[in-house]
Amino acid sequence: MKNVLYMVVPCYNEEEVLHETAKRLAEKYDSLISRELISPKSRVVFVDDGSKDKTWEIIQELHNSQEIFLGIKLSRNSGHQNAVLAGLMTVRKMCDMAITMDADLQDDINAIDEMVQKFHEGYQVVYGVRSARKTDTFFKKFTAESFYKFMKVMGADVVYNHADFRLMSARVLEELSKCKEVNLFLRGLVRTLGFKSCNVMYERGERFAGESKYPLKKMIAFALNAITSFSTKPLKLITATGLFTSLASIFAIMWSVIVKLTGHAKLGWSSTVCSIWFIGGIQLLGLGIIGEYTGRIYEEVKQRPRYIVETFIDGQNE
Repeated sequence: MKNVLYMVVPCYNEEEVLHETAKRLAEKYDSLISRELISPKSRVVFVDDGSKDKTWEIIQELHNSQEIFLGIKLSRNSGHQNAVLAGLMTVRKMCDMAITMDADLQDDINAIDEMVQKFHEGYQVVYGVRSARKTDTFFKKFTAESFYKFMKVMGADVVYNHADFRLMSARVLEELSKCKEVNLFLRGLVRTLGFKSCNVMYERGERFAGESKYPLKKMIAFALNAITSFSTKPLKLITATGLFTSLASIFAIMWSVIVKLTGHAKLGWSSTVCSIWFIGGIQLLGLGIIGEYTGRIYEEVKQRPRYIVETFIDGQNE
């Protein structure tokens, strides 16, 4: 039975939580191995995404204490999505399945059991989906749910309430390696690959320690990248808005002519100023959206590496 599991855990300034994360994952691996659900050759790979604290030193300590733990150090901070991809692409030929999860212990480690079971049942992709958002603040819950709904409206195919807690088979990882885009949105990209998939529901807990690495500014940038990477609807909306405005202007011209011919025309600046501001705002908004897409194209055509692995601790290359 092919059951070598590699877990990829991106880390950015996670010194406060890393020891506890490693402890719980080690216990989970012992349980899975004892039940013969995964191979003893299974490993956990921590990816240091350019941390400024002692994250990398802790990863080295964990590897020296238990062979189950491996480490990847990126040459600089490349972003969460690139850190996840770096781990997956590094281990894709070493495993039969890979699970990605964050280091903050908000994802339910106990859901890993069901994910592995689903893999053995023949599923190639298993999405970890939140069953509720009880631990979120009102603002966090509102913005997160709005994001998923807005993505659906924009035509992007994403799993509602799914982040980056998922299992993928080696076959899926091989196909993922063929996707070369720089602007990564893995939640959407994995969906485009197809394959037999299912959801595993779990309750997301509170962060064990440390602070969230996704403040509002990063969340907005992430959402913008997701929309421009997987949907052209904003461009179509510009076209529709331009068409509507053009039609409205025709009626406005006809009305102006009629008023002039009937002798009811009056001098005034309010309507003129409002019209200028309205049309100008639409034009600037349209240019801004087009600029975002142009910027994405600019980044893609440069074909710069999405990440650079500085060190890979795998027990042989240290």
